[in-house]
Order: sequence, then C-alpha cells, then structure tokens
Amino acid sequence: MKVVTICMLAAALMVGAAGNLPPPERSYKILMLLPASSKSHKNVFMALAEVLADRGHKIVMLTGLPPSSKNPNIHEINHGLQYFGDKKSMFEKGKDGIGGLGAFKFMLPALARELYKVPAVQQLYEKRKDFDLIVVNSLFNEPAYPFVHEVPFIMVSTPGMDPRQSAVLGNVLNPSYAPNLMMSYPFPMSMWQRIKNTAMHILLPLFWRNWAVVPLVQKEISAQFPDLPPLLEIESNQSLTLMNTHFSISTTVPLLPSQVEVGAMHCRPAKPLPEDLESWIAGAGNEGVIYFSLGSVTRGETMPPEYRQTFLEAFRRLPQRVLWKYEGTLEGVSDNVMISSWLPQQDILAHNKVKVFISHGGLLSLQESIFHATPLLVLPIFGDQPRNAMYVESSGLGRMMEWEELTADRIVDALTDITTKTKYKETVSAMSASLRDQLTTPQERAVFWTEYVIRHRGAPQLRCPATQLSWVEFLLLDVVGLLLLALLVLQLLLRRLLRRVSTVVFGSNVKIKTQ
Repeated sequence: MKVVTICMLAAALMVGAAGNLPPPERSYKILMLLPASSKSHKNVFMALAEVLADRGHKIVMLTGLPPSSKNPNIHEINHGLQYFGDKKSMFEKGKDGIGGLGAFKFMLPALARELYKVPAVQQLYEKRKDFDLIVVNSLFNEPAYPFVHEVPFIMVSTPGMDPRQSAVLGNVLNPSYAPNLMMSYPFPMSMWQRIKNTAMHILLPLFWRNWAVVPLVQKEISAQFPDLPPLLEIESNQSLTLMNTHFSISTTVPLLPSQVEVGAMHCRPAKPLPEDLESWIAGAGNEGVIYFSLGSVTRGETMPPEYRQTFLEAFRRLPQRVLWKYEGTLEGVSDNVMISSWLPQQDILAHNKVKVFISHGGLLSLQESIFHATPLLVLPIFGDQPRNAMYVESSGLGRMMEWEELTADRIVDALTDITTKTKYKETVSAMSASLRDQLTTPQERAVFWTEYVIRHRGAPQLRCPATQLSWVEFLLLDVVGLLLLALLVLQLLLRRLLRRVSTVVFGSNVKIKTQ
C-alpha cells in the first residue's frame, strides 16, 4: 500500500508539473547554456528542461558535463573542456577568503578563450538565432554571452537570490536586511553585521564584474568578437530571471515581475528505495538513521584525514545507524555505518527513519531537506554554503558547525541535540508545509514565464526602467547635488539680502554676524 501511494504521488506531481497550463501554441526550440556548471546547477536546469520537453518543446543543452537525460526532446552537447583544471580540493579552495570564487578568475577566461574553438559550439553559435529562446545560467557563465546578443533570453539564478544579479534587473536590494551571496545574519542585524553585509553587497560585485573576473573574460571574448557590445551591456538585456528560491525558505525581499521564484523545482515525492537499502534503514529501529553527504562537487576522499578520523570516531559512539555518501575506500568503519559512492538522496531524506541530514549546505540539499522535513547539521565548505548554514541555524532547522572546531564530542553532542529535541523536527516540518502550500507549482511558473517570453518576443514590458539608469541617476546623486547647490545659492542670497537690509536700517557700520 505504501509503495502504491508513493507512486501515485509521483505520478500526480508529474501531471501537475505543468498540467494546469493550456497547451503551447506550438513546439518551441530552446537553447540552454551552462558551459561552466556544477552537477547541482545542471540539476536545476534539468528540472526545467524535462518539464518543457514533456510539453513538446525541443531542448538543446550546452554543458561541460556528460549527458544525463533520457528524454527524446532533450539533446545535450558536452563541449569537453576541462575548465576546472586545478587539482585543489574544495576544502582548499574555500579558504581563499571569498568562498572559493578566486579560482574563477583563471577558469573562466580560459574557458572563454577555448569555448568557441570547439566545432560543436561553433555550429551551435552559428544557429543561435534559429532558437525561440535562450536560457543562461546566471552564475559563472559570462563566456556564453555572445550567444544571446540580439536574441531573446532569460536567466536561471541557480544560487537563489543573488543581490548582484538582482541589481542587473534593476532591483537593488537593501543590505540592512537582505543577505549577500556568501553570508546570512539573523534579523534584526547588529550594526557591525549591517556594516559587514553592506561591504559584501558592494565588494563581491566589484570583485566579479569590475576587477578580477569579467574584465579578463571580456578581453578573451573581444579578441574573438571585436564588434560585440560589452558583456555586461548584453547581460542587462535579459527578459527575466527564474530564481531558485521561495519566500517560505529564505529571507523575504521585494521582487520585480521579471523575478520569478521557482525554488525547489527539482524536488519530488520519494520513490521506493532499493530492497537492500530499505532493509538496512528499516533495521535501524527506533534510533533511526543519520544521512551524511557533502554533495556532488566535494568528494569524500578529498576530506582532510583528521576530519575523516573525527567522524569515524563520532559515528562509532552513536546509537543511530549512519548512511555515508563517500567516494573512495575508507578504513576503520564501525558496524553501524554504511558507505556508498552514490545514494538516492531525496528518497532517503523522505524516509521516516532518517533523523538528521549532515550536509555541506548546498542550496539544493537544503531545499530537499526542507521539502522532505529532515533536520540538518550543516558544515559549510565554500560558495554560498556559509549563507545557507547560517540560515539553517537562525531559522531553527538544525545546527551549524565550522570544520576547524570539529571534535568527536561536538559532533555527538550536536547530533544528540537534534535527534532528542523535537523543536528542530517541528520547525522543519512547518517550513516544509509552507513550501508545499502553493497555488501553482514551481514547474508551472517556470513553464508559464518561459513560454510567456517567447510568446511576447522577449517581453520588453517586463523590464524595469532602472536598468537604463546610471548609478548617479539611480541614486539621485545629481538631484541631491542640485538641491545642495540650490541651498548654497539660497544661503548666499539671504546673507547678501540681510546685509543690504542692515545697511539701510542700521547704517553702513553695522556688521551682520552669520553662523
């Protein structure tokens, strides 16, 4: 009966993904560009590609990853370039002071230099105007901007709300409450936290767009496309952004019509687990299971040895069973631990025996944990993971720990706290109910607005006028300057008038004292 119910729920989700929308006027050709992408970013795109393909649209996807879809309407092209060329682990990259972003000042210019030399990419570029719409990953993909010049395009903000990307659309978020891409603080922020948050709002875009990354990419692109407008000018012509977030699971901020929330679009009801895995989890009894995964980018074998030993010691002392996604071999594993290089994460998180998810804090993992109502213990490594981890702790979804402070005792204490106190499960269950309580599904919204831009030929009516303003005009600096000048002139005139009046009334020897 349980298996039948799960299958019915899965079928209902697939029908409901875009089932309430009228059929499209015709089959559209859509090009998706994410040449610089992690597996998790591709998972967001694939959720959109699958539902569009199910409606009969033809999808071509350019990535640097192997094909993963079996849908006949999806054609994947792997450019084959190794843009993640250095061998540093994410643990090392995350220590660069800017969450691992520093490596991209070398990776992206190299990708821009080689991408358009790939024959398959050349052919795709020559046919770009044959597509009804181009969809671009908003993060790390400036080398793909030549594709979208003079072509309708939208973006998918895979990291969710990105203040830098929001500003491009004309929606400059207020750092007094809106988190930056790297950090999140509980509200209300202290003065020092607002100072740090404001600094990150300013410095991260400057680092990426003006100093270290985009100028180097621009140099490579200009050498190949000398007549092309600046990349940042092309970027500002996007019609809308599908944002991988939702107000129920993040900080609520004001949005433009061109900013559409489709967070947790990839989440789904659980499928039955393989028989051996189901038996092992069910055999955990009332103590339950702890699931441990560092995501699709950070391989378990790259974890520094001292951390591995700390986890092995901590897990040996737990009453729960531990399901550990770990790539490579591992010695000294206790009997209550199962190791596997791949695990069906959403199906595991939905299991009622799984008590805690030990996670790196990737956004997709966070969304899946909330969707399936599983409390978290987050150990962030790089990128937006610290922001997500801070949100988990401040929202009561679980606990956050820093790698540098890890000891077996602290891990055991944190897991004991999460598994024994009902507040964490109650909080995540309430947030899960809020996330699921939507008038339309994220898939429906993504499909509707994607097709809307095509139907309305780029939908220029969605674009905010603020995108056409300079910073001086947007912040009214010219108006403020003119008002200050007017006040100064008025003060000078008043002083001169008072001197004339005093001369007439009191004589020429009386001086007017002014402040």
